[in-house]
Amino acid sequence: MAALTNKIDFAVILSVTNANPNGDPLNGNRPRENYDGVGEISDVCLKRKIRNRLMDMGYPIFVQSDERAADGCRSLHDRVNADPALKAEKDKDAFARMACEKWLDVRAFGQVFALKNATLASVGVRGPVTVQSAFSQSPVDILSVQITKSVSNETGDSRGSDTMGMKHRIPYGLYVFYGSINCQLAEKTGFSDADAEAVHQALLTLFENDASAARPEGSMEVNRVYWWRHESKSGQYSSARVHRSLRIRQKPEVAVPRAVDDYEITLDPLPGLTPQVDDGL
Repeated sequence: MAALTNKIDFAVILSVTNANPNGDPLNGNRPRENYDGVGEISDVCLKRKIRNRLMDMGYPIFVQSDERAADGCRSLHDRVNADPALKAEKDKDAFARMACEKWLDVRAFGQVFALKNATLASVGVRGPVTVQSAFSQSPVDILSVQITKSVSNETGDSRGSDTMGMKHRIPYGLYVFYGSINCQLAEKTGFSDADAEAVHQALLTLFENDASAARPEGSMEVNRVYWWRHESKSGQYSSARVHRSLRIRQKPEVAVPRAVDDYEITLDPLPGLTPQVDDGL
């Protein structure tokens, strides 16, 4: 399949309602925020969700989370060794090419393969798809509620069953994140137009099958996806300029935003480059 021939930039606007979109393990699992009170969802978290959606769509994925592993492999090393051809390969370039052909997330995001092989200890692949962290468009409020556990962990546990804990959520936050797909790197990994469309569809359905106690069903929503497809490999504009063309402003009459309609969303025109705009599915 031919590699991607047109540079792509994209942006995703999403809403969080009474949920914890990405807990910080170094801060009691409170929703991530910066020093200005702006909410954050890490790029690693977003790529995990994209990988999960691609798996749901039937694509082979190398970096699978433990609870979703569908091939019986318990580690990345086991997943490599499960393929006899990859396990036996001694040439780095050939190994990288085979891995890109086998797994969509490798040819999309790249991967560092740390191998227990004396002749092939490490193989690095740079992927064409880059995803930035998501940031809220206004400072977020973080509500913390105390909860109790109604059962003991173990028989003979000296603590009572009503063990106290904390649960955190954001009443509302409108987040946006940006990304790009580089044609030069797509040529190296074999990332194709069909692969790009698979990523596009994953973004539109980013929170399908992603519900949890911290993110109840319906609390995370993709509002809109902007998909800029340039006319050439290098693109008519830099990714920074394309991303800046999307402007999101809290309406001046709104004191505390509680819905996407509390924001004004506009696009600066870029002659010769009009994005495909889709509402989340």
